[in-house]
Amino acid sequence: MTISQQNGVFLLVGLIIVCLIGVLYYNYNYYKLSPYQSLIDTIAQQKIDSLKIIKAEQKPSYQYKIYPFNPNFLKEGKAYRLGLSAEEHNRLIAFRDKGKWINSVEDFQNVTQVSDEILKKILPYFKFPDWVVEQQKAKRQSEPIIILSYKQKQDLNIATAEDLQKISGVGEVLSKRIIAYRDKIGKFRSDIQLKDVWGLKYDVIDKITAKMKVKSNNEQPKIDINQASLIELTEVPYFDYELAREIFQFIKVNQGINSFEELSKLQQFPTSKIDRIKLYLAINK
Repeated sequence: MTISQQNGVFLLVGLIIVCLIGVLYYNYNYYKLSPYQSLIDTIAQQKIDSLKIIKAEQKPSYQYKIYPFNPNFLKEGKAYRLGLSAEEHNRLIAFRDKGKWINSVEDFQNVTQVSDEILKKILPYFKFPDWVVEQQKAKRQSEPIIILSYKQKQDLNIATAEDLQKISGVGEVLSKRIIAYRDKIGKFRSDIQLKDVWGLKYDVIDKITAKMKVKSNNEQPKIDINQASLIELTEVPYFDYELAREIFQFIKVNQGINSFEELSKLQQFPTSKIDRIKLYLAINK
């Protein structure tokens, strides 16, 4: 091998060594910096995600607008958007296929068996023909209310669903709702508690109380609210735990109250139900 060839080999080996050193140096610096680069990328991604969330919150969400409608012609798509299940809508269709008509909110719930929650949301949009409204109004006005003596009236606390359904305006749904509420509060203490049954109109209450009256459980001892414990307050049907705790603390701070109206200072206190609250509590002076 000549001297020039030897020099060429040495030069080639030298270049290879320099390249290897360069590759090792690059990899060393890459792995050394990559954790910092990863941190920077993470922070940048978090900012991007935050901006996306803000943009999504600012974008107004589409809400389906409900227009007044006749429930007799409720289509499948609209029923779905209103929250009715396929089974509930099918019951309506089957009822209509028999040539029958929905003429009231009560009819609609009896036929479809829709929940109280859904019915409460959509009933303000029911629109029946004027002649149907007038017919129902005239029917209610023409029905005489038979006045019975106290002895002749049935005890509301032992009335069955079938008993209640004999009264005009009380169908299967309302009768079950009355009994469910009666069970929830541990029996009625007064007729006025019928006001708390959702969906029970005043004219229907008048028809019920014309034939039924609370005869049992109406002389239960009342608790002095100024001496009541927190547990005793939570047992009042019109108070949940949070409200009972607020009332309890309010009474302790004020060293008692002289009237139930003083509790109206509490934001959640149901002032409109004081007449029913007095069935359970008293102020002994």
